[in-house]
Amino acid sequence: MNDLQAALDRVGIEALRAEFTDAVMMRDRARLASLFTPDGVLRMPDIPAEHTGRDEILAGGERLQSQWDFFVQNSHPGTVRLDGDTATGRAYIQEIARTLDGREGLNYAVYHDRYRRTGEGWKFAERVYEVRYLDTSPLTGSAPGSVARSTGTEPAPAPALPAAAFGEPATAERLERVAAALRANGFAAEILDDAAAARARVRELIPEGASVLTGASETLRLSGIEEDINAPGPYDAVKPRLLALDRTTAEGADTFRRLLASPDVVVNSVAAVTETGSLVLASGSGSQLPANAGGAARAVWVVGAQKVVPDLATALRRVEGHALPLEDVRARETYGRPSALNRLLVLHGEPAPGRGTVLLLRESLGF
Repeated sequence: MNDLQAALDRVGIEALRAEFTDAVMMRDRARLASLFTPDGVLRMPDIPAEHTGRDEILAGGERLQSQWDFFVQNSHPGTVRLDGDTATGRAYIQEIARTLDGREGLNYAVYHDRYRRTGEGWKFAERVYEVRYLDTSPLTGSAPGSVARSTGTEPAPAPALPAAAFGEPATAERLERVAAALRANGFAAEILDDAAAARARVRELIPEGASVLTGASETLRLSGIEEDINAPGPYDAVKPRLLALDRTTAEGADTFRRLLASPDVVVNSVAAVTETGSLVLASGSGSQLPANAGGAARAVWVVGAQKVVPDLATALRRVEGHALPLEDVRARETYGRPSALNRLLVLHGEPAPGRGTVLLLRESLGF
């Protein structure tokens, strides 16, 4: 290789590394994925995450970047060793970041790279991210327009995610990832267009004559599913029987508890569903949670697209910062008293095959 070609190759590789940082900073995930060969690999053991191929890198970038409040990456040139149409090298990184669930810090890292010459120029064949130093002390600054941070000695509270962010429906790609994760965790998962499709599917899933409990859910009310089940018809609806009980007597209170705990089928919604395949339910009294947790022989959860979140930490922030305030308004109007977040149920998996079905909607519905 002559000196001119070597110089051109080094410039091309430096441009590739600079393009990577720019794509990250601009949150241009498609461009980021295009910087890798079709079989390229992005490994981040300290996250941890590993993505092979452009589709996985694109999806992984979307998941990671959806968690950021802000992120700044400064890259510094490192070594490049050329070997014909391949090369190896390292780049040095300084980053500061804050996520929407309040994690934050400063780190210094190294990218260990393998490059390959292609018809489109130099591409990453492999990029391995190694953190060399991490400081998770609270950051005193903030991105313009984000929540102001304390500059005192006490750690500042995590920034609140805007309500609009928790009300925005997930993309088709995110819904597919959630469905795949749910299936891997033992749930049956289906993606449906809208509330009408969910209403029809619920009727198909519940056998005639089954005792059916509907949870207190705006999703079920708005979709018409609550009315379908609790009106006189083919099911042994539990809710009308509960409302007829005198709970001031010991016998009535005991019957109330037993009816709630073990119906044939429970139909409900959730406060959040994570991209890792977990369901999060919240309750003030906890009365509907036993059936969802395993007391009911079968469970069906109808979930609007806006309830998709990256992980459990963000799910809890959605419950506290978005769902609870909306439910509190409803509770005051309906019952004349405030709501409360007294019970949380997290379902990470379904150990009984065929018991739990999650109907994911492509539209937003409920809180």
